[in-house]
Amino acid sequence: MKPEYMDAAIQEAFDGIHSNHGGPFGCVIVKNGKIIGRGHNRVLIDHDPTAHGEVTAIRDAGRNLGTHDLSGCEMYTTGEPCPMCLAATMWANIGKVYYGCTIEENSIIGFRDAEMDEIVGDRKKTGDMLEQLGHDKCVDLFHEYNEMNAQRY
Repeated sequence: MKPEYMDAAIQEAFDGIHSNHGGPFGCVIVKNGKIIGRGHNRVLIDHDPTAHGEVTAIRDAGRNLGTHDLSGCEMYTTGEPCPMCLAATMWANIGKVYYGCTIEENSIIGFRDAEMDEIVGDRKKTGDMLEQLGHDKCVDLFHEYNEMNAQRY
């Protein structure tokens, strides 16, 4: 666990929200101490409801490594992964996820993650896969996003 990786994820999120690409969700994927994938939410710019920060980072990491198997990687993301992103992370074989804001905090800024989580998820079954990190910086990011009055979806 390294806070500088969360800082990189936060920067990805800032890049995305200031470009009007989507919500304040940035992500980096790390393997052997090196960032091998980056992404931020691109739902609005790509017209793709699956283009969440985690998914775009997984896609980038897979392209960069030339594989679909991201075993041995860690994910750093500004918001606790929604059910879709959590499942994608598991499909990619990423064993550890560090997140900033919680699912509940995602709803405070207008996102339906908690609603979806109630329908499909039981995060307790993930064991120690999910760990919170960098909460205060991610809350600051979410506050800035709220002040932008950006499009919600």
